[in-house]
Amino acid sequence: MEDGKPVWAPHPADGFQLGTIVDIGADSLTIEPLKQKGKTFLAPVNQVFPAEDDVNKHVEDNCSLMYLNEATLLNNVRVRYSKDRIYTYVANILIAVNPYYDIPKLYSAETIKKYQGRSLGTLPPHVYAIADKAYRDMKVLKMSQSIIVSGESGAGKTENTKFVLRYLTTSYGTGQDIDERIVEANPLLEAFGNAKTVRNNNSSRFGKFVEIHFNEKNAVVGGFVSHYLLEKSRICRQSSEERNYHIFYRLCAGAPEDIRQKFHLSSPDTFRYLNRGCTRFFATKDTDKQILQNRKSSEHAKSGPLKDPLLDDHGDFSRMSVAMKKIGLGDTEKLDLFRVVAGVLHLGNIDFEEAGSTSGGCTIRNQSSQTLEHCAELLGLEEDDLRVSLTTRVMLTSAGGARGTAIKVPLKVEQANNARDALAKATYSRLFDHVVTRVNQCFPFDSSANFIGVLDIAGFEYFEHNSFEQFCINYCNEKLQQFFNERILKEEQELYHKEGLGVNEVHYVDNQDCIDLVEAKVLGILDILDEENRLPQPSDQHFTDTVHSKHKNHFRLTVPRKSKLAVHRNVRDDEGFIVRHFAGAVCYETTKFVEKNNDALHMSLESLVSESKDAFVRRLFENSSNSRDVKQKAGKLSFISVGNKFKTQLNILLDKLRSTGSSFIRCIKPNLKMVSHQFEGAQILSQLQCSGMVSVLDLMQGGFPSRAPFHELYNMYQNYMPPKLTRLDPRLFCKALFKALGLNENDYKFGLTKVFFRPGKFAEFDQIMRSDPDHLAELVKKVNKWLIHSRWKKVQWCSLSVIKLKNKIVYRAGACIQMQKTVRMWLCRKKHKPRIDGLVKVRNLKKRMGRFNEVVGGLKEGKQEMSKQIEGLENAIDALMLKIKGTMMSRLDIDHEFQALVTRSEKLLTDLQNKKKEEEERERLRRIQEEMERERKRREEEEQRRRQEDEDRRLKAEMEVKRKQEEEERKKREEEERRLQVEMELQLQAEREQDVARQAVLEQERRDRELAMRIAQSEAELIPEEALNDSGLRSNGSSVPSSPERAAGAGSTKLKNYTMEEMAREMTELLSRGPQVLASKAAANAKKYELSKWKYAELRDAINTSCDIELLAACREEFHRRLKVYHAWKSKNKKRNAEPEQRAPKSVLDYGPTSPVRRPAQQNLAPPIPARQHDVAMNRQQRYFRIPFIRPGDQYKDPQNPQKKGWWYAHFDGPWIARQMELHPDKHPILLVAGKDDMEMCELSLEETGLSRKRGAEILPRQFEEIWERCGGVQYLRSAIESRQARPTYATAMLQSMLK
Repeated sequence: MEDGKPVWAPHPADGFQLGTIVDIGADSLTIEPLKQKGKTFLAPVNQVFPAEDDVNKHVEDNCSLMYLNEATLLNNVRVRYSKDRIYTYVANILIAVNPYYDIPKLYSAETIKKYQGRSLGTLPPHVYAIADKAYRDMKVLKMSQSIIVSGESGAGKTENTKFVLRYLTTSYGTGQDIDERIVEANPLLEAFGNAKTVRNNNSSRFGKFVEIHFNEKNAVVGGFVSHYLLEKSRICRQSSEERNYHIFYRLCAGAPEDIRQKFHLSSPDTFRYLNRGCTRFFATKDTDKQILQNRKSSEHAKSGPLKDPLLDDHGDFSRMSVAMKKIGLGDTEKLDLFRVVAGVLHLGNIDFEEAGSTSGGCTIRNQSSQTLEHCAELLGLEEDDLRVSLTTRVMLTSAGGARGTAIKVPLKVEQANNARDALAKATYSRLFDHVVTRVNQCFPFDSSANFIGVLDIAGFEYFEHNSFEQFCINYCNEKLQQFFNERILKEEQELYHKEGLGVNEVHYVDNQDCIDLVEAKVLGILDILDEENRLPQPSDQHFTDTVHSKHKNHFRLTVPRKSKLAVHRNVRDDEGFIVRHFAGAVCYETTKFVEKNNDALHMSLESLVSESKDAFVRRLFENSSNSRDVKQKAGKLSFISVGNKFKTQLNILLDKLRSTGSSFIRCIKPNLKMVSHQFEGAQILSQLQCSGMVSVLDLMQGGFPSRAPFHELYNMYQNYMPPKLTRLDPRLFCKALFKALGLNENDYKFGLTKVFFRPGKFAEFDQIMRSDPDHLAELVKKVNKWLIHSRWKKVQWCSLSVIKLKNKIVYRAGACIQMQKTVRMWLCRKKHKPRIDGLVKVRNLKKRMGRFNEVVGGLKEGKQEMSKQIEGLENAIDALMLKIKGTMMSRLDIDHEFQALVTRSEKLLTDLQNKKKEEEERERLRRIQEEMERERKRREEEEQRRRQEDEDRRLKAEMEVKRKQEEEERKKREEEERRLQVEMELQLQAEREQDVARQAVLEQERRDRELAMRIAQSEAELIPEEALNDSGLRSNGSSVPSSPERAAGAGSTKLKNYTMEEMAREMTELLSRGPQVLASKAAANAKKYELSKWKYAELRDAINTSCDIELLAACREEFHRRLKVYHAWKSKNKKRNAEPEQRAPKSVLDYGPTSPVRRPAQQNLAPPIPARQHDVAMNRQQRYFRIPFIRPGDQYKDPQNPQKKGWWYAHFDGPWIARQMELHPDKHPILLVAGKDDMEMCELSLEETGLSRKRGAEILPRQFEEIWERCGGVQYLRSAIESRQARPTYATAMLQSMLK
């Protein structure tokens, strides 16, 4: 405001206008236009930009401007356009404004040569510079390149694409026919794919990607064209000021008469597909006269032809025919193309009317019968089949009745019109695909190293009414804008790196959310549209409602009533939606979205054209697999998604672009009237915004957007400086200015060729430089001061440099000596190097001999032979070393002999390795065999262990059964003994009573006799006889009956005695079965050996040496009886505090006194069975036992762990113990054998211990022997035998037999 500097403010027509700020509001500025003094208007703050001092100044690169914003960009383009400089750079992006007239020599051959091999920026901006940059990048980087040409209709995309292709084929072609074909392919593609629109007379209604392929020598070898999104809706209808595709009009205007008659052609206004739009031909005055009057429409006759310097329908038909011939299309194929085009025109003239029947269908009007005939003839179809297919639709049943039955459903008039238009669009789109395919076939190539692709695609579009085509185009531009941002950012970063700025990465706003809104799976608009197409009755309203419901709160999507334009606010919510694109919000009307997204035909129409009699038409449809798919789908129309197909093609294109280097050309349309030298600023500003150029400026604001070469700054400010300063070179001049001004180093960066400024800092620098003279004088003083400082520093550095130079000279003198020494050494080394190298190699070979020795040392066979060979090799090596040292050998001789030794050593090493491998293989086989043997033994041991366990289980079971049997027998025996004891007591009682009675009788008889003798003493004659009888009685010890009664009594007594003897005998037989009776018999027999007076040593010797079984048993019994007595006495007379000695578990020692055998009354006990009888009876049976055992002294040592118990093992040889073991935790085992350790062993017999009656006490012999052997019992018993201390037992006998 204070300086009164001009600013750029918004203007509805010019885009921006110059003005000054007169007031500042809260969020707006009051601007006074320079051309309208006194008038003011308000402008938003964010739409007012500072202007350059010289608004008429222009630069080739907008980045060189002092202020970098959309207003200065627009003004620079305006100034250059007014001077016919239609090309401008923004960094490496080319802005191309359509001039609408031929600028002289702008595209001449001389211009092409001038730009060949020149770097970008060295010559004025040009499309050739971009093409050459792409070629040089491809050549240097060995990487394919892409040139993206974009802009709205009429901006000159197609023409710039042609110039790029012409430049590449002219400059780097091979001069063959292939170059001409690539250029001539464009007219053919334009004829079938271009049309007149409101904005452009030659608008490409499809996108194409033209690839120019190069070989390894970077020469053109061929090309390839890919096309995208042909506008098929234009085939059937156009607006009043637009035309259909050029081919229709060229065929009507320029076709020869024979072709016209053959194809039944007439003026454009006779065809439905042409007469609803503009029917005038493009023609000049001369060609308009050549067109016959019957070919001109009434509109043409009334208003005259359309004018365009590049278009002429009559002449273009001839040029198109020549181009077809050049690219290899014959006359027959050319006529096929024209015939199908004419067939499409006649197809559009078929009209329908309601049928009079009740079916509700329609029929073809009578007036269209001739047209139907012409259409069927041209497309090779049967007239009746075409009639039926256009008025009915075939459906296949999928359920009920005969599956697959075809049903013809009549169509209404509207449905028939849609079917007719669908057939026309399908036919023409396939014809266009065929044209592109034939174009690609005309410049084939076998191999390609790289390519340069030129993408010609419509830019961002928005009209008053936007449909499906604009939606797809803008979606494509969203993807391309994202790619554009990524690449421009990358190039900006590369420039910073090239100039050595060392700045951080610049970031930008991504539009991925808008892309996801369109293409995301399931929720994307394209997927929602596909789902709508798959419904039985799809509708545009339901599709629109679904889009709004799925993205209710999406930032990029809103309803039409929120539009800023009144025409869009009238659109209902279910009739459209607004998408906020990168270039602005666009309202899309969804009417016919569903129809335009479906690229499929009815089954009847698909089958009809697929079976055409015309081979050319049949080939157009044979590549489509729709017919097979349709036949598989019953009852509904097939669906082929146009949007999904376009999305797939676009993703493939973007992948290809990302794999290549890229350049960008942004084409600008200067005015809507398509006339030259008219610049509509607002409309051009909109195009700059839509092309992303404003976004590029915003992107560069994050870095160093303003930049100027050093020489330009020097030229700008040298007039302000005194001559003393202007003599400096430009770089030092700029550096002096910046240092003197004391600018913040973060606001600028010095590159190698340019100085880079932060946004707005270039203007601040310029303002300082152009300030008042006093300030400038002060600035000059600062510059002088800085120069003096810098020069003083230079003097200092020069002094240091002289000192360094002196030091360097001294250093170099020493280095020269070192170099001389090194050279002499090198000469000597060169002379002897072959021998040195030979010695080194031979010594290395000798060092390898240690490995040979190691290998030989590991051999088991043939070691001596191999050692001799190694020794011979070592001798040969030593001999070669002596030979090398002693003689002058050449390198070739040394290498020859060394190679011989190497070959010999390798052969020897191979032999050693083979032998080693053989031995290793044998060793491996031996180990495998041993492993197999171990496995076999393990299985055998496993099997043996399993059998042993089974045997142990069986033996234990038998032992348990035997113990139970013995227990039963013992119980029975005890019961029998008790019964016999009672019977004996009763018998003895009866005998005692009888004895008492007999004694009483005898006493009475004695008394009676004595009385009788006293009485008869007087009778002398009787005395001798009685005395004799008396002596006889006494001598016999028994009384004799003296009377018959006595005789009878004696007889009865005798009888009674006999009976008692029988009873005693019978009793004796019964008792002989029990142990008490046996013991009584044994006690009776024991009297024949009186052992009570034998000494202990005699008893032991008798046991060890006697062969008399009965004596041996008696000795053993007496021996153990004395042990019992001894231990009883020792226990009775032990010390008071002494621990009790225990030779066996308490349960064993206490069993004897409490044995059930000893429980009957003591007065009539049977004598015990002598041991020798028991020994004989048992036949020295071997039995083994194990029971828990805690010694009395140990049970109080660890009361917290009562589980630490030991085990007591016993081996009974017959009734007496032969071996005994005690195993206690944390103690050595106690081993005892009979004879040596009698005093410490158990003195009780097996019967007395009761072990045979303890369940689980008896164990297997193997179990006892394993523990006995593990504890060292074999050695202990062997030492006892050798010292003659062991008593002969079963164990000693077995050990002695084993030792023998």
